[in-house]
Amino acid sequence: MTGATRRDFFGRMATAAGLIALSPAAARAAEVLMAQGGGPAFTGRPFAADDYDSYAKLASNENPYGPTDVVMAAMTAAFKYSNRYAYPDANILEEIARFHSVQPDQVLLGAGSGELLSVAALAFLGEGKKVIGVEPTFHTVFQYATGVHADPIHLPLRADYSQDIPLMVRTTRQNWRDVGLVYLCNPNNPTGRIVSAADVKALLDGIPEDVPVLIDEAYHHFVEDPSYATSLPFVAEGRQVIITRTFSKINGLAGMRLGYAIAPRPLIERMRPHAIGSINALVKHAGAAALKDTDGQARVKQVNNELRAKTVKAVQGMGYEVIPSEGNFFMVHIKRPVVPVIAQFKTKGVLVGRPFPPMTNHLRVSVGTPAEMERFVVAFRQLFAA
Repeated sequence: MTGATRRDFFGRMATAAGLIALSPAAARAAEVLMAQGGGPAFTGRPFAADDYDSYAKLASNENPYGPTDVVMAAMTAAFKYSNRYAYPDANILEEIARFHSVQPDQVLLGAGSGELLSVAALAFLGEGKKVIGVEPTFHTVFQYATGVHADPIHLPLRADYSQDIPLMVRTTRQNWRDVGLVYLCNPNNPTGRIVSAADVKALLDGIPEDVPVLIDEAYHHFVEDPSYATSLPFVAEGRQVIITRTFSKINGLAGMRLGYAIAPRPLIERMRPHAIGSINALVKHAGAAALKDTDGQARVKQVNNELRAKTVKAVQGMGYEVIPSEGNFFMVHIKRPVVPVIAQFKTKGVLVGRPFPPMTNHLRVSVGTPAEMERFVVAFRQLFAA
């Protein structure tokens, strides 16, 4: 074995060992990277502070502006409770319930909506149960389904990258005795496409009424398409619907971890035993303030959507297809495998999204600050020059 081969062998062994420590979702993306020649470029590990600050961070659909002044003030005031196990929590549960006109026992808090997706998987899935959803989509539910020996049924997207609701209905009806959960990310991550209010209703009307449907509304606040609407009214109707929301996106609290689920009481009670409840004092106060800060949300939405449109226009002007998006991200058909491109962008100081099989020739780009998006456009032009 030559020195170079030995280094490559042991490097890949170290990378493979590192996959064990990653979440299943990150491990899957890393496996795709390795299979396509990406090697250890993606590891899911944190950056050193100096390195991290030097990059344009367009990989994780974060709010680049962070919490508003109102939310920061609420967190700052709550620091005095950081030494206590029991503390005033800003009545966060009641505030969420009041905001959405539901009862507090219809609300479940989580450390980000990601925890609640895993809680739903643990509550409604198990050995032999099936979870139905499209691919690609946000895959937390599916990774936990595999962990509890449930069977994912992945449905393809339509040619326009939208979710095929008639196919979802047919597949659920064909498997209804074994279906534990139907998952709908709306808008969908990574494509940014929405499912219209009419199509959501068609889904709920078309499947057996006892099948729970989990609707992930992480990007709800960015949507402008008039055919879209939140699915929260279906909870009031008593449908078997679970809605999840997060403070990570529009409110800029991704690192603080807070989300919530709203559902009929019986569904919440099935989920509650699986929730960890490790939510800190600061983010509870931040969440209560952020919920009411509709002006701050409106400003972030406007800046995001204008900058997304400007960047998309620049990319389209270079001859590349961009999927219409209603989120704080967009997806570009780059006409080549995405894994080497992700690494190439990193050399330009720009972090972009992970692979999303089977769309391995598409690149997901989060919307950052104006300066970050300018860096992205410059790097894109350099890497994709005709």
